[in-house]
Amino acid sequence: MPAQGDATMAYLEARRLATAASPASMAADATVTKISTRDVSVFYDNKQALKDVQLDIFENQVTALIGPSGCGKSTYLRCLNRMNDTIPICRVTGSIQLDGEDIYAKSMDVVHLRARVGMVFQKPNPFPKSIYENIAYGPRIHGLCRDKHELDVVVHHSLERAGLWKEVHDRLHQPGTGLSGGQQQRLCIARAIAVQPEVILMDEPCSSLDPIATAKIEELIDELRQNYTIVIVTHSMQQAARVSQRTGFFHLGVLVETGPTEQIFTNPVEQRTQDYITGRFG
Repeated sequence: MPAQGDATMAYLEARRLATAASPASMAADATVTKISTRDVSVFYDNKQALKDVQLDIFENQVTALIGPSGCGKSTYLRCLNRMNDTIPICRVTGSIQLDGEDIYAKSMDVVHLRARVGMVFQKPNPFPKSIYENIAYGPRIHGLCRDKHELDVVVHHSLERAGLWKEVHDRLHQPGTGLSGGQQQRLCIARAIAVQPEVILMDEPCSSLDPIATAKIEELIDELRQNYTIVIVTHSMQQAARVSQRTGFFHLGVLVETGPTEQIFTNPVEQRTQDYITGRFG
């Protein structure tokens, strides 16, 4: 495990030197807060899973959430589009704002919120429908297209953005479940972006994929952040180093530290962060 931490830090240092003076890296410093979370706690009955999390998610950046299993990463992620609402014993306190709007306000339309804040899960979960219908379903129910021509354009555009169009354009009416695991995950990403979200949440999107499929998803994440704000939960510190601009480290339901990815991996403030990334625990 320490070797993994050493490799991650070496990668970060190489990336820092390669990008320090580039226009893209300087542009990334111009941060605009997309999601603001203050004093967010989550309880399952009487058990507290998250404790007073304070975290800002910046626009057009990838924020990676790392930490040991069961530390609260996915619980936090599910707060951002109110997926925890589906768990009867779950209670969320604190403030979460999307573009300054309280997402837990009584006036918030949860269906609209989940269109604005899409989600890609750990295991690819295409609908038991054709590839075309997997993409068309969301725009159709949200009334985003006036006719079939517009729907065709959205399907084409979404699959293209997900890097899947060339692979499936001649079998759009075949089942999405017939694709490979990596293709299914890109189909789910295409399905998420078809409803024009502002934020994409990804919960361990590569955990069940082979290295080649993982590399394609990571390339896709880097391309998508030009148009979307992305939050990714990952157990792989090397993946966090490769794809993110900011990283948050969770431990035992507490957000221990957050900051630029290079800083978190090469010069963390907290000893617990240092211990985790160097493999002393986790």
